[in-house]
Amino acid sequence: MVRWIRHNYPWAMLPLDWVVGVLVLVGLRLVRSLGPDRASDLGAFVAPRIGRFIKANRTGYANLKAAFPEKSEAEIQAILRGVWENLGRTACEYACMDDLWDFDVAKPNQGRIITDDVPLYERLRDDGKPAIFFAAHLANWEMPAVAAAAHGLDTTALYRMPNNRFVARAIAKIRGRTMGKMVASGGAGVLQLARELERNNHIGMLIDQHLARGVDVTFFGRPAKANPTAAKLAREFDCPVHGARVIRLPGNRFRLEATEELVLPRDADGRIDVKGAMQVMTDVVESWVRDHPEQWLWLHRRWR
Repeated sequence: MVRWIRHNYPWAMLPLDWVVGVLVLVGLRLVRSLGPDRASDLGAFVAPRIGRFIKANRTGYANLKAAFPEKSEAEIQAILRGVWENLGRTACEYACMDDLWDFDVAKPNQGRIITDDVPLYERLRDDGKPAIFFAAHLANWEMPAVAAAAHGLDTTALYRMPNNRFVARAIAKIRGRTMGKMVASGGAGVLQLARELERNNHIGMLIDQHLARGVDVTFFGRPAKANPTAAKLAREFDCPVHGARVIRLPGNRFRLEATEELVLPRDADGRIDVKGAMQVMTDVVESWVRDHPEQWLWLHRRWR
């Protein structure tokens, strides 16, 4: 309905966006008042009960059946329910994002956040060189950007801005408190990422969604399109590329992991091969998803 109004009566969108923005802001404040644990549990309770009636549920089911033909119907349904639970938790955790990170270098791994990669982040922070991080829609996929900022990396993350300007403003405010610099996806955003690499800073982006103009890769044995931005920037600046993922653990805890620099294929001139590099990164993402399929966002049309 909103898309129909936006297309046919664009003049009506400003008041409608404002109303939706106010509702979202009120909702975020109410959820925040619960605290991170109860907010996350609320999302896990509500989302599966609503999600099964949404069209995206059929997309997720079809994706899982194609990716895991060896799994039983009960296993597919269990994974799909876990996908909705994870999405509900992530949505509610947005409101409490600045309360989720509690890692203490003096007392590591005693709180909500578990990680063994502090030396890697410190090395990248102090080496004076640019680097690229890629991530995927796994668990709470905002956490790798939080981790980079918390460990002192000057990092700029690429994100997709919501169509509703008031919702976008509210989410940007939440992200800005914990994630460092953010730039909206698109041509201007990519240029900003290039400028950050020129300054020997770090950038991050999600790479696991369909892009019609992307390069061809294979994902779960099926042809797919991948956004080549990470590989193109790595080729242009000849800088290291690292993967970063988060794993949701029992008890509302998270394990954060980052890879060492990936060895990317190069062409005859010694420059990074864009298509080959995206396949390497996609293979890493696939291995992550296979580890915890219930924590990946199967609900979008990754294969088209």
